Amino acid sequence: MASKAANPTPGRVAGIPDVMTAVLLTGHGGFDKLEYREDVPVPKPGPDEVLIRVAAAGVNNTDINTRIGWYSKSVKSGTDEGATQSQDADATWTGAPMSFPRVQGADCCGRIVSVGQNVDRGRIGERVINANTLRFYVNYRPMESWVFGSECDGAFAQYMKAPSCEAHKVDCDWTDVELASVSCSYSTAENLLHRAALKPGEHVVITGASGGVGSAAIQLAKRRQAYVTAVAAPKKADELRKLGADRVIGRGESLTGQLGAESVDVVVDVAAGPAFAELLDVLKKGGRYAVGGAIAGPIVELDVRSLYLKDLTFFGCTFQDDVVFRNLVSYLEKGEIRPFVGKTFPLREIVAAQQEFLSKTTSGKLVLVIPH
Repeated sequence: MASKAANPTPGRVAGIPDVMTAVLLTGHGGFDKLEYREDVPVPKPGPDEVLIRVAAAGVNNTDINTRIGWYSKSVKSGTDEGATQSQDADATWTGAPMSFPRVQGADCCGRIVSVGQNVDRGRIGERVINANTLRFYVNYRPMESWVFGSECDGAFAQYMKAPSCEAHKVDCDWTDVELASVSCSYSTAENLLHRAALKPGEHVVITGASGGVGSAAIQLAKRRQAYVTAVAAPKKADELRKLGADRVIGRGESLTGQLGAESVDVVVDVAAGPAFAELLDVLKKGGRYAVGGAIAGPIVELDVRSLYLKDLTFFGCTFQDDVVFRNLVSYLEKGEIRPFVGKTFPLREIVAAQQEFLSKTTSGKLVLVIPH
């Protein structure tokens, strides 16, 4: 049983334990590197940080990518091919070595229970979600950021600390589980559309459309009054149409054959892999290609003539301008988007959750419920 702090200190509510339940990543590799523990010290917020009592945490590709070392440039395969042999020296978002043990989890929904000395105590009790890319820790240098669960500890734990400026209060009727599906997937999708400057009436193709980022991108693109073609397994077509997709094309079908060459304004891609060349074929002259993932494989064949003769613009999308997450929170509070949660698991069953994620059998977001 976790021991309780006897007396609250200023900026801290009573009853916060000294140790907590968490899942520790102990090294790069397979599921055996995930260790469920009940004796992990509760983090202490710094002067500009808050401590969040985590209610739920989403499961994302990045959790698996980080665990298996997929971000290393030595890895050439997609993310669904199991644990890989990587060079540990460059297997994080920033290309720096990973520090172990690490608490993963890029998505958090919870309530602030303690604040640092520079943070308004009035924040205690707020329900918050976290920004996906953390600029505070890199002194707001352009195009640089940290990510929870990679460069710092994340949400696969009962408590998590975060910069106060990047823990966003949300007032809406979504449940904690539903809000835990937002931070990584929806902000990644919003960033892709923001960077590509998708306009009303434009035609966008979204790959990996039944996953967290893809399903979020459908809703966010329809919010922008675009025409959406989603690429996903045919059995998931009805669900994607309910989210707003105007057309669904089966994964593996010819996009050029279905849509025609030079018929699309924007491509939002999280897959890459063998279909990459066709994505460029269907783009109009002057079209925009935005990429935020490579689940089907990071190594692609590019005919540079397609790039320059069609005057295409490519956007690699990881870093997020501050406005991206602020806009996302406003969409939530105005009811302009809705949750798409597929299944929940208790934190103890994190391996089963990641196995389900890799199976791609469940549409929507998988979320871990954190015990207290």
